[in-house]
Amino acid sequence: MSIVLDGGADAITGDGKQRNIVGYALTFLLWPGILAACLYGTWLGFEAGHSAIYFNITYLLLALSLFTLERLLPHERNWLDNDGQIGPDLAHTLLNKGFAQVLVVVGVTIGIAEVAASKGGGFWPGDWPLAFQIILGMLIAEAGLYTAHRVAHEWSLLWRFHAVHHSAPRLWFFNTGRFHVVDTVTSILLSQPLLFLAGAPSEVFIWVNSTTAFIGMLTHCNIEMRFGPLNYVFNTPAVHRWHHSRKPAEGNSNYGENLMLYDVLLRTFYCPNRRPPTDIGIDGPMPASFAGQVAQPFRRIQAALPVTHDDDQ
Repeated sequence: MSIVLDGGADAITGDGKQRNIVGYALTFLLWPGILAACLYGTWLGFEAGHSAIYFNITYLLLALSLFTLERLLPHERNWLDNDGQIGPDLAHTLLNKGFAQVLVVVGVTIGIAEVAASKGGGFWPGDWPLAFQIILGMLIAEAGLYTAHRVAHEWSLLWRFHAVHHSAPRLWFFNTGRFHVVDTVTSILLSQPLLFLAGAPSEVFIWVNSTTAFIGMLTHCNIEMRFGPLNYVFNTPAVHRWHHSRKPAEGNSNYGENLMLYDVLLRTFYCPNRRPPTDIGIDGPMPASFAGQVAQPFRRIQAALPVTHDDDQ
């Protein structure tokens, strides 16, 4: 995969409608503004001593906001149509990704961090300002998240589970949690222990996981937004839509969960100056039901591994 660094914001977002200068400026302000509001809600939670409650409230408000904006400013109007996957998407979120995130990340990670690393440990720079500690935590966790995501595209055993996510026929905020539980646990096991080994304090764990949740939902939203240079820093919707392309030369890219640093360094960043495809999904079977999707990775016939050939470059 070769790196592409000339992607223009205008060509990769928007539904083609003419807008006045205020509406046009709004498309640049929406993504950073919404993320900033979510982070502010997280900060208020720490100040009030109820980080979990404030996170849940902020996450719910984010979902409601994205639901409204997707209908007012859709990136792809066809993606507003019901794909028949609302039930399975909700089940994946609540029973798979939600279960794993709550029990493993919140229950185990934050719980252990409170006891074993509440004041930092290992080589963690506990004397740094909190903002810099959070950035360091994001970079460390991202190394594991990037690795897990890339391996899931290159190793057929893990692709069986990751294909559940890529089988979605559209991108919108509601299928953010459409992951097989094995896929989710793999990402957790390759990212959270890195923070433990570094001795990150519990506050950093909470900030990293909260930010990941917010960016994850924003990444999948179907809203007309423009990002400019933010595409090369964060996993924006414009960048992630290319990752869901059916073409391996396009889809085998942009593995970052939150940050694009490792994609840029390892030359898997892809964001050309044109509109991403709207026909997304996988080439292979995927049952329509939640139970069928959970069982699909264990069946003999699987979706083809997305292999990039030299003549596709």
